Amino acid sequence: MSKVDLHLTRNIGIMAHIDAGKTTTSERILYYTGLTHKIGEVHDGTATMDWMVEEQERGITITSAATTCRWKYNDNIYKINLIDTPGHVDFTAEVERSLRVLDGAVATYCAVGGVEPQSETVWRQADKYNVPRIGYVNKMDRSGADFFEVVRQMKDVLGANSCPIVIPIGAEESFKGVVDLIKMKAIYWNDETLGADFEVKDIPDDLLDESKKWRDNMLQKIAELDEAVMDKYFNDPATITEDDVISTVRKGTLSMDLVPMLCGSSFKNKGVQTLLDYICAFLPSPLDTSNVVGKNPSSGEEEDRKPDEEEKTCALAFKIATDPYVGRLTYFRVYSGKIEAGSYIYNVRSGKKERVSRLFQMHSNHQNPVDVIGAGDIGAGVGFKDIHTGDTLCQEDAPIILESMDFPEPVIGVAIEPKTQKDMDKLSTGLAKLAEEDPTFKVHTDEQSGQTIISGMGELHLEIIIDRLKREFNVECNEGRPQVNYKEAVTKTVNLRELYKKQSGGRGKYADIIVNIGPVDPDFTEGGLQFIDSVKGGNIPKEFIPSVQKGFAAAIKNGVLAGYPLDSLKVTLLDGSYHPVDSDQLSFEICAQQAYKNACAKAGPVLLEPMMKLEVVTPEENMGDVIGDLNKRRGQVEGMDTSRSGARIVKALVPLAEMFGYVTTLRTITSGRATSSMSYSHHAIVSASIAKKVLEDVKGRVDLL
Repeated sequence: MSKVDLHLTRNIGIMAHIDAGKTTTSERILYYTGLTHKIGEVHDGTATMDWMVEEQERGITITSAATTCRWKYNDNIYKINLIDTPGHVDFTAEVERSLRVLDGAVATYCAVGGVEPQSETVWRQADKYNVPRIGYVNKMDRSGADFFEVVRQMKDVLGANSCPIVIPIGAEESFKGVVDLIKMKAIYWNDETLGADFEVKDIPDDLLDESKKWRDNMLQKIAELDEAVMDKYFNDPATITEDDVISTVRKGTLSMDLVPMLCGSSFKNKGVQTLLDYICAFLPSPLDTSNVVGKNPSSGEEEDRKPDEEEKTCALAFKIATDPYVGRLTYFRVYSGKIEAGSYIYNVRSGKKERVSRLFQMHSNHQNPVDVIGAGDIGAGVGFKDIHTGDTLCQEDAPIILESMDFPEPVIGVAIEPKTQKDMDKLSTGLAKLAEEDPTFKVHTDEQSGQTIISGMGELHLEIIIDRLKREFNVECNEGRPQVNYKEAVTKTVNLRELYKKQSGGRGKYADIIVNIGPVDPDFTEGGLQFIDSVKGGNIPKEFIPSVQKGFAAAIKNGVLAGYPLDSLKVTLLDGSYHPVDSDQLSFEICAQQAYKNACAKAGPVLLEPMMKLEVVTPEENMGDVIGDLNKRRGQVEGMDTSRSGARIVKALVPLAEMFGYVTTLRTITSGRATSSMSYSHHAIVSASIAKKVLEDVKGRVDLL
């Protein structure tokens, strides 16, 4: 790919709440760009981007799918690398890793549902990685559709400077097309050709005044972004050209000061070509983004690499998938230089060179072989033996570590075992491969019971994992009751002297430490161990202090109540003593672990449980039953709103332990008319009576409470 072509490359993702129409929009993009010759539908299970059997059966997106298509805009052919992401909060890792490597995103909203809980989550994820966005309000043909209400909600809920650049012609059943406020023309789509043909006409008289009003609103917003446009706006708005508007909207989008808003109905084949035009016009190319910054592993100095094939190579592996035909596929984004098929690439984490045997440009789950993937491009490779999500790939003589990705900890676990003992090895292999693909899926063996516990982001997540074990690895599993991933914490600070002394003939073991152990400081937000070394006068030699820290860091993985990990702990090492012969690093490590057990038992240990943010949309007449049910589940109702269609929206904070099977109960009490969505909020202290019950369930250990 030449440098000139990089200007014409767009790495974009489609992100949204469940059922806003992400996959349907992706399917239309594939159809209109000529990549597919038949429109795939989610409800028929024929969507190209939903290639997994589980996705086709359930009509949901589980894994982010990548594809490459081309679109002609202003006489240039643009190359669009498109990633369709899931909407379910259970698969939030897929959105996180996609946004990490994308340059721009299309935030999609349902014209009826508006800004929903998962819309907020993905918006925050895009903010975290500084991804410029354009907004697309889909489903304009549905009853209750309101484009301008969604624009308002984006401003109020997300704090976005949303700016319509089109307005709808009609709404609900009478939605016919859009008025393009930049060109000041009306666009109507032809139903007979599945929207492939459209007509550009003059704006109808009854919409002219409204179109002028919204064009003026757009000009006001862009005037704030550019002085030359501001001068024209105040002196003579008629002198503002189409090119002025496009370049200023692009400037505002790239700086994230403006979110251009479009609308359409992907299912009814209206509005997608306009969306494609403005993806090319407003979203950044790899050259518009700032140079990628990483650290030199040997010097620790920051270095940056620009998107240029002549630069030293660096790429980020953002996803690993198992393909039945080619084996382990590694998806990566090349930030600088290029990766060639048959060449070697250096993995900084493992410190090993790996051979890239084959390279592919992806089209959903189909691979198109290529010889090279250059700077600014996204592709996949085969041949890596030791690779994890978030690994940096680079040249051995120019190592660099790019910032990896943070994934949330799992909140729910379930014990599983194969139905037949002979499948034990197949189960281990399947779980290892699935855990390699999905950073939010964890597998461990319970020390007490010897059971295999799988943990994930929600009931649906684990259900899909068990389904995949059956389909892809031919392992039928029995599963236990879901288990909540509790944590532990301490509430008081305790001072303790711990002496570890062992004499067994020959050289002994000796370590002596004085520590304060308690809750972390309010400004320590990272979680884990906050370790402070306050030893004066060399009473403990410097070489033993890291061993004390290491001992505490290992110990907090098992709490004193029921072995759940500690969320956070502050340890201040005050003083101690050592023996010139018997003291060594291991002695101080063991001493720290003993001190942890003895101190935490006296430091007011408590159990923490995951709390979930729940939003229920219910008819007015069922609201009393819904709230009554939430009260039974220890829920705290935090607010109630009314939606545009007259339904009530109940927002609550509820313990995850009480939410198993909630969807079924909600359907029963509202005759199937209510919907709910849930996302993780935080861990909170469990009341003594419930903690006692949990501990009895876990180990029968209640003596410390």
